[in-house]
Amino acid sequence: MDPTVIFLLLCQVLLYTTVSSKKVCGRPPAPDGIDVTTLKRVYEVGEELSLTCEQGYLASSQTSGRITCTSAGEWTQSELACSPKMCLIPRPLQPLAMGRTEAPFKSVLNFTCDDGYVMMGANESRCLQDGTWNNSPIPIDGRIVHDKPETRATTMYGQGWTYECNSPKAPSHERGSCMADGSVTEPPVCREVSCSIPTNIPNGFITFAVLRPHGYKEKVQYACNEHYTLDGKAEIQCMNTGNWSLKPACKAFCTVGIKRGRIFYNGKKVWIADLKPNRVLHGEHVAFYCLNRAEKCGYPVVSTCNDGVLHIPECFEGE
Repeated sequence: MDPTVIFLLLCQVLLYTTVSSKKVCGRPPAPDGIDVTTLKRVYEVGEELSLTCEQGYLASSQTSGRITCTSAGEWTQSELACSPKMCLIPRPLQPLAMGRTEAPFKSVLNFTCDDGYVMMGANESRCLQDGTWNNSPIPIDGRIVHDKPETRATTMYGQGWTYECNSPKAPSHERGSCMADGSVTEPPVCREVSCSIPTNIPNGFITFAVLRPHGYKEKVQYACNEHYTLDGKAEIQCMNTGNWSLKPACKAFCTVGIKRGRIFYNGKKVWIADLKPNRVLHGEHVAFYCLNRAEKCGYPVVSTCNDGVLHIPECFEGE
């Protein structure tokens, strides 16, 4: 055989051997929770890679996820471990979760209705990558407080509850109930709420309050000036709407506008000249004595002081 041909064949064999013996690394092993979206199929020897946790997972330690492709075509060991984020199981559903209070990312809660009831809305809720539920049966950042203690896994028609949010947030609506079709009230949204600086009321004052905007459920108390009567609740509260509950009013006293005669006031017959001071408080009753000329007898007619006004019965005649 021609020596030149032999040399060329030998070179081809050596070239083939050199290329085929070169080691590479394939895609590294990726346990649950490792982000594989940026991984390649092949890596060169000496190439480094930093593994990270995908969305919905957290690194269980501060160890590095850096690995290297070795000359043996294998990856160095990674110490990175990713654990799923957890969603808090709503308290009313915990009796059905075998004592568990949390569920990992990607978990699904399935809802069903009792016989004779129709499902309204979504029949499942999924644990999302941010640790919250979609289609949540309770307000995010909040809880449900039942009107009556719940001992069963289901809630009966007509039963109600109050939605509460973690302070200082307020629910967009506060009440919920189990309705006739087996559905429940749509859960509220928890949001920041602020009520304006409280103001005084006519003929009254704030007994104690810092003059600043107030948060949800914060309270302010009122009182009236001397001889004025408080009408309504003395205490007002910042509501979930960002408005104050109804303020009370200070109602004025009345004077008994007769010159002569007797009245029945505070359980006693009193000559008007002896009523000192001539003052009847708002809401108090005064009986005037009218004369029935036909029967030649007297009878009482009651009038009530209403914010400074006390009507004298038309039948009354001063003695």
